[in-house]
Amino acid sequence: MGPQPSWLDTTLLKSGTVLALNEAWATPDSAGLYALKKGADGLSIKSYLPVLGGPVSSQFYNNNTAVAIAHYSGGHGPGAGQTTSHVHHSILDPTGKYLVFPDLGLDAIHVFCIDPTTGKLTAHDDIKDATGSGPRHGVFWKSGKDTYFFLVHEINNKITSFKVEYLAKGGLGFTKVDEQSTYGPKDEPFGAAGEIQISPDQKFILASNRNVTLSNIPNPDPSNSTQIASDSIATFQPQADGKLKFVELAPSGGKFPRHFSLNKDGSLVAVGNQNSFSVDIYARDVKTGKLGNRVASAYDLPSLPNNVLFIDE
Repeated sequence: MGPQPSWLDTTLLKSGTVLALNEAWATPDSAGLYALKKGADGLSIKSYLPVLGGPVSSQFYNNNTAVAIAHYSGGHGPGAGQTTSHVHHSILDPTGKYLVFPDLGLDAIHVFCIDPTTGKLTAHDDIKDATGSGPRHGVFWKSGKDTYFFLVHEINNKITSFKVEYLAKGGLGFTKVDEQSTYGPKDEPFGAAGEIQISPDQKFILASNRNVTLSNIPNPDPSNSTQIASDSIATFQPQADGKLKFVELAPSGGKFPRHFSLNKDGSLVAVGNQNSFSVDIYARDVKTGKLGNRVASAYDLPSLPNNVLFIDE
């Protein structure tokens, strides 16, 4: 798999295939897209395709006949960490006609129209974001006939709500309707927001915060009484007009939660706490959206847990 796996994609799991990306910062020439075969003994490499350096996200599109990969490379913006273009996420819109790519380095969202016959992409006008904000990951959300896009920013630690317009000339228009700190009422400018996801029932938005300790929590190792520092997971409830209502700030289970995921019914949240070398699973109340107790933990892992997914079969 290479030294720095960064992403997993289970879209083709029913056919026995899992896609994985190797970020390969230490050895850029080894960056690649792997097709892994699911078997009784786990996963094995089925095929490998070299790709550009820094692949960090994949998105199937065109009825799963093509895959778009976001590469953290290339341009620049004015803020710290914005010396180059950093495309960090590939996202398919609800119609299946557009792909959008938040660019952390350029403070923009790149928009592409999909040719349904060939799968080729045509670039449309970029959507400009706030200067120095560092857009990282996003999710689309439907409210009646309206479509909204929630965008989490790594540099200013904000979630911005946009109302989406499908332009007659082609492309997308984004109108800002709300902005909330990823720390809720506590505006914390020194962290580094990471992931954003929507709950399976579409009623809650969750986002991870890195580099700012929320609290000290019990050690996952039952033989160790020393408490550990924990970053946080924020929960919001989207309103019909696209605005966000803060619900809570809860422990992530460790440090630097780069990624997290929810199981099929939304009753569990698995968090990859990168710098703690742990995956921590929390119970979640699907009605209130609040996280409960930590119910399981895999700690002292041999490598950084950059991406975690539930497999509900």
